[in-house]
Amino acid sequence: MNLRERFQEEKARAATKPLDIQIGGSHYKTMVIQPVEFIHANNIGYIEGCVIKYICRYKNKNGIEDLKKIKHYVDLLIELEESNTDSAEEAQ
Repeated sequence: MNLRERFQEEKARAATKPLDIQIGGSHYKTMVIQPVEFIHANNIGYIEGCVIKYICRYKNKNGIEDLKKIKHYVDLLIELEESNTDSAEEAQ
């Protein structure tokens, strides 16, 4: 590769947006809107965002393993929300 080709390649790489790049597969690239765009646009929290991410990709990436991760995050969210509810009730 000559200097000119390297320069053009580097210039093209610099112009690429982060949403145009996916590291570790292509399971989000086929989606009309990527989960990260939806999560960010709707100001969704971490745990809820993980559920969205895994439900969007499970058929194209890790199957049942991703469904188990969803279940784990939902169980975790329930536990945290119940704990918050209990704490709020004790404060009254």
